[in-house]
Amino acid sequence: MINLDNAATTPPDEEALKRAQAFASENFWNPSARYGGGFTVSGALDRARETLLTSIADPAKYALIFTSCGTESDNHAIFSTARRGNAVTTAGEHAAVYESFVELKNRGVEPRFTPIKRDGSVDAEALLSLVDENTRLVSVVHVNNETGAVNDIETLARLVKEKAPRCIFHSDGVQAYGKLPVRLKEVDLYSVSAHKLGGLKGTGGLFKKKQLPLSPFVCGGGQEQGLRSGTENVLGILCFAGAAEKKFRSLNQNFGKIRELNARFWQILEESGLFERISPENGSPYILTVAARGVRGEVVQRMLWDRGVVVGTGSACSSRKPYSRVIAACGYQKELLNGVLRVSFSAETQPSEIEEGARRMAEAVREFKGKV
Repeated sequence: MINLDNAATTPPDEEALKRAQAFASENFWNPSARYGGGFTVSGALDRARETLLTSIADPAKYALIFTSCGTESDNHAIFSTARRGNAVTTAGEHAAVYESFVELKNRGVEPRFTPIKRDGSVDAEALLSLVDENTRLVSVVHVNNETGAVNDIETLARLVKEKAPRCIFHSDGVQAYGKLPVRLKEVDLYSVSAHKLGGLKGTGGLFKKKQLPLSPFVCGGGQEQGLRSGTENVLGILCFAGAAEKKFRSLNQNFGKIRELNARFWQILEESGLFERISPENGSPYILTVAARGVRGEVVQRMLWDRGVVVGTGSACSSRKPYSRVIAACGYQKELLNGVLRVSFSAETQPSEIEEGARRMAEAVREFKGKV
């Protein structure tokens, strides 16, 4: 099977998982226990946290809260900081952010949604126009999970704070972490997910500035600095750290490789004359979203599965919707919205898989068109 839906999930890194599994067998102790076994596990968690923190932030200025997933991290960031006034986000956010902003209205906070450009990136001028003295939170995705458009979150955070100094800036970094270079300085809160880069499902994280107060998301025994009580997912956290360490070690090398694979895949699709490119040329090379007129994306997706190729039709978290809210917000008409296909790569993707996957994708669309 050729996996070209890595933005939805990735297989666990075998080396990281193997190292972590010792903490699911002989070192199975509760990290909060005050005896030798507990101290061993607690120390391993401390080292994992340090590994992840130093990958994108200064540990003297930022803390890391472990969560169950990127969605929980987004929810914690939003509902802990948007308590009054208004909050601003974009029409192109992942559902974890977008639906949280919709919910804010029920909690007495005015949600404001700024439009996005045709490639899925934020319209910075429009965003800033919605920020005022009553804005308590701004949330802008780092890499658009459906188009791959990259937003300059550090610059945006600085501009927002120049206009509203008390405003908190959050970014969903799920599709960026471990793939693009980033160093947190102005951004206050940053959400990540383990299974997007070789970790296990059920593990995520929220980077936060140390001085930024958050309310507890889960109350209980006081784990995770009192913000998320409950025994930690030790196996998931250690596998996350191991996979992330490996990805950051080869981040630049992987980026160059993926950029070449992305370009070759698009070249084959473009030569077929069947597809329109939606992803920007300067976006994250890990995501290539295209559309074919006159086809149903989910039908082509199933045809490709039968041919041994896995692709997406947009965000996996929104797959039950008739078409992508995000791509619609980019301004595309229904005839293209129906035919959206998202191809996403990983460092493990092979050139031979690119050649074969693109060829089969063009064949599937051509066959579909021949039957209608």
